[in-house]
Amino acid sequence: QVQLVQSGGGLAQAGGSLRLSCAASGRTLSSYFMGWFRQTPGKAREFVAAISRSGSSTYYTDSVKGRFTISRDNGKNMVYLQMNSLQPEDTAVYYCAAGSNPTYGGGYSILADGYDFWGQGTQVTVSS
Repeated sequence: QVQLVQSGGGLAQAGGSLRLSCAASGRTLSSYFMGWFRQTPGKAREFVAAISRSGSSTYYTDSVKGRFTISRDNGKNMVYLQMNSLQPEDTAVYYCAAGSNPTYGGGYSILADGYDFWGQGTQVTVSS
């Protein structure tokens, strides 16, 4: 299995940028497709972005398309979420996740149930 440790996040102003990092240890990261999710109090965990094992395919929820970029460096066992043009509605706890069995054609999953391992979560707060 794999352990995921997140870093980054914090406070940003509307229009600003933040980058989230997710470091994997244990099994090599290239064995998993990866995703980022976010959650606000009282709501279900929401899909944000996913990337295939090789990094050749990515997918985003509509609200972040053109603003967020998911990427991975399998050699460094790292996954990133670059967040630009942040908006107050992006405020949430963000989670990285690793999955083994893709359920989407691009080689990943867009459902939380499709992921096997999760990071600890990191708070992102965007002020207006």
